[in-house]
Amino acid sequence: MPPTIKNAREIQKMREAGAVVALIHQRIAMAIAPGVTTMDLDTIARDTLADVGAISSFLGYHGFPGHICASVNEEIVHGIPGRRVLRDGDIIAVDVGAILDGWHGDSAWTYPVGQISDDAKRLLDDTERSLEIAIAHAKSGARLGEVGHAVEVFAKARDYGVIRDYGGHGIGRTMHEEPHVPNHGDPNRGMILRTGLTLAIEPMLTLGTEETRTLADNWTVVTTDGSWSSHFEHTVAITPEGGEILTKRLPVPV
Repeated sequence: MPPTIKNAREIQKMREAGAVVALIHQRIAMAIAPGVTTMDLDTIARDTLADVGAISSFLGYHGFPGHICASVNEEIVHGIPGRRVLRDGDIIAVDVGAILDGWHGDSAWTYPVGQISDDAKRLLDDTERSLEIAIAHAKSGARLGEVGHAVEVFAKARDYGVIRDYGGHGIGRTMHEEPHVPNHGDPNRGMILRTGLTLAIEPMLTLGTEETRTLADNWTVVTTDGSWSSHFEHTVAITPEGGEILTKRLPVPV
């Protein structure tokens, strides 16, 4: 299936879906604290979706049981919300997908829980920075390989593991469209990006290995060495200047 190019009206619909995702993240960010469970965060997402007339992209997807993915510490992606209680010093990657009027928005963010270590803070800051760099490279006329290469070069220079088994994807009327968007690659290879292509770009970096394994729940992906992982993601539309963020974050009230 070739990548789908969206027109201006369709991209506007994706902005609206992206705004729902941003609202969910804002409400979740306000709630994250020691003592909160990952199911508490899932409930916030469920209630917010109901408030705005949207539905989760994740709930029921191949049987996934949550409205969000909640991945703590060494968990990279696809963590199932449940009874786990967040502790001071943890980090949690919250992945949110929403469908509004048939269009998807998708964004992940990794949050500190209370006071985190310097290494964890550096990991979060640098993974977010790698996402910004990738988005800047996601412009019309560039090759897809440039996006992943930009993440890889930035991360390797800072001695992070770069997750290769998972990556980003096209997005639109379905959550996963072509193309796959890896976080590594050859800048001279891959499809040429065109204005109107919409991608979910999502670097995943670790403080240790790049190797992964899936837990017995058949969903939660962790690092094989137990090293902590950070995941940041935006849905973007390709433009001549770079990726336009369709899931722009909302400020968290102080």
